[in-house]
Amino acid sequence: MSRFRVGIDIGGTFTDIVFLNSEGRLFTKKVPSSVDNYARAIVEGMAEVFDEASITPKDIRELRHGTTVASNAILELKGARVGLITSAGFRDVLEIRTLRMPRLYDLAWEKPPSLVERYLRQVVDERINANGVIERRPQRSEVEQVVRRLLDEKVEAIAICLINAYANPDNERFVEQIVKEMAPDLPLCISADVLPEMKEYERTSTTVINAYVLPVVGTYLTALRKGLDGDGISAPIYLMQSNGGLTTSETASKFPMHIIESGPAGGVIGSQAISKASGLENVITFDMGGTTAKTSMIARGQVTRALDMQVGGGIMHGSRLMTGAGYALKVPAIDLAEVGAGGGSILSIDAGGSLRAGPESAGASPGPVCYDAGGENPTITDANIILGYLNPYHLVGGAVKLNKEKATTVFKEKIAEPLGLPLEEAAYGAHLISASNMIRAIKAVSTERGRNPQNYSLFAFGGNGPLFAAGMADAIGIKQVIVPPSPGLFSSFGLLYADVEHHYSRTFRRLLTAADPEELTVAWEGLAKEAIDELNKEGFAGASAVIERSASLHYKGQIYELSVPAPSGNFDAKKLAELSESFGQEHEIVYGHRAGPEEPVELVNIAVIGRGIPDSSRVPEKLYADEASRPVDSFRKAYFGKIHGWIETPVLARADLQKKISGPAIVEEYDATCLIPPQAEAHIDSFGNIVINL
Repeated sequence: MSRFRVGIDIGGTFTDIVFLNSEGRLFTKKVPSSVDNYARAIVEGMAEVFDEASITPKDIRELRHGTTVASNAILELKGARVGLITSAGFRDVLEIRTLRMPRLYDLAWEKPPSLVERYLRQVVDERINANGVIERRPQRSEVEQVVRRLLDEKVEAIAICLINAYANPDNERFVEQIVKEMAPDLPLCISADVLPEMKEYERTSTTVINAYVLPVVGTYLTALRKGLDGDGISAPIYLMQSNGGLTTSETASKFPMHIIESGPAGGVIGSQAISKASGLENVITFDMGGTTAKTSMIARGQVTRALDMQVGGGIMHGSRLMTGAGYALKVPAIDLAEVGAGGGSILSIDAGGSLRAGPESAGASPGPVCYDAGGENPTITDANIILGYLNPYHLVGGAVKLNKEKATTVFKEKIAEPLGLPLEEAAYGAHLISASNMIRAIKAVSTERGRNPQNYSLFAFGGNGPLFAAGMADAIGIKQVIVPPSPGLFSSFGLLYADVEHHYSRTFRRLLTAADPEELTVAWEGLAKEAIDELNKEGFAGASAVIERSASLHYKGQIYELSVPAPSGNFDAKKLAELSESFGQEHEIVYGHRAGPEEPVELVNIAVIGRGIPDSSRVPEKLYADEASRPVDSFRKAYFGKIHGWIETPVLARADLQKKISGPAIVEEYDATCLIPPQAEAHIDSFGNIVINL
């Protein structure tokens, strides 16, 4: 048996594991997440596959991992005790932020607490101007005093961020050296290494976040490595980054800021690969699990990336117009919109007497009421089992039995009767409200980005994505839904499609009309060399080491930038004009207009992506999984709203869709349930995807 590659994705409710070899042999496992020690679920889940599939630890070639460890540390405020050293006069940058509020007219809204308390934010008297000229060097005695003060407070990590260090890091390097002399084993981050770009709040916040999660991620990866080694699994670990590329566990330990949104990225990358193979260039991805729902966009075959993101401060609102809820993290990331809507989302009645879904979640423990594990509050999953969409005896292939009777009793008592509605109408209302919350996320990555969602297909996965996708698509005018094989484990499977990536950037502020093409070429080549050197260390050389350029630009006077691809090769006046035109086109798409030729375009940051391309295909053309078990029932009553009422609905396996069928129908699989509504048509394409046409 050839060696296997393993994709592992940790969610708030389940941990998904996928084994795949070069012949296309596929084994999957879905186990409850061990929230007290995430590494344990991975080790135990892999051990189960070893036993069931007669695979040995020596058969594992590599592990690819998407993890929520870093993001959870921020969400739960359980990161390291960080000390910040900054320039005199900039002590309160983390408090002042950007004055953006996610709820403009909500006087009761409070910003999340600073990750570094004020007494742990210390200043040194130094100054570098915006041109990189040192006006005042820090004094050794003052720096030593500041460091000693932080060590006396038992800080677990130190972040250094001095004004304008992106233009000249000399003062930061001086402070860094003193910290290393006084506390050589203490985790340490400086902004010149983390983010050599302008904007003080974003640079400070990013550096602090990296320091905040540094010990947490380091401890987790050490525990994971130890657990795997204990089971004889010596394969290297690659971590999924927020940008959709992989990095080594060693690099992730140094720069954990890049894996904050590690978990959702795998599904988007897998969607891109399968969509491209299926001839689809424009796709909106929809990933719904037990806790959250996430959407992203693939336009013209390319994943849409954002220049920065907000983390923590509660669940994102799913709108680019509502920023400032969390902590600013300025790293390249897949452009995701996230809402607190999952199978475990708790249903309640608000003070106005209206039904509310989420963002609070029952999670993996105690879970929905129907799990019969101590949950007392009705959830979306409880509503779906009442509606007949879910088989009480089929969740995770029958490994998890659901108590429909208990779910019905609690739902009736806490939701249906207080609302004065029949049970099925209350449950259907909960289903629709949850769907409407997720539609906001779809609009956030499409309409609010200047794209019409009706021109895209909806690519649905996650444990609950296929259950809601068709109804949501119909509501916003999307005509086609794609459900890939093993949709509930697809984020893990998507990890196997990813490339190793390294991202480098720096501020290079020039008006395009005044930019020196030769200077610009040299600057980009410097970043490219850093990327190539890192790829070479990891075994990628020659044609396997690919460099892609990008640039962040804005019209002079604007605060925020847009990123566009930059031409390769040496720059000249023609390529500068191409860059300006690319920016103008993107500005028109995003904002609906572009300025005239007389309005100067300013280059702000330059960046490169170093991508390691393997010699052979990452995923075989054909996959061979164990034969899926047949659904227990042939038909089941399901409720489709007042118009259709209760319908005796066929319960099918994916293989039953070899020929086109008309809805309604329910497709049951080991890891997910797909709902095909009335008047829709569905079939399986040549890649094994369920295609639903509305």
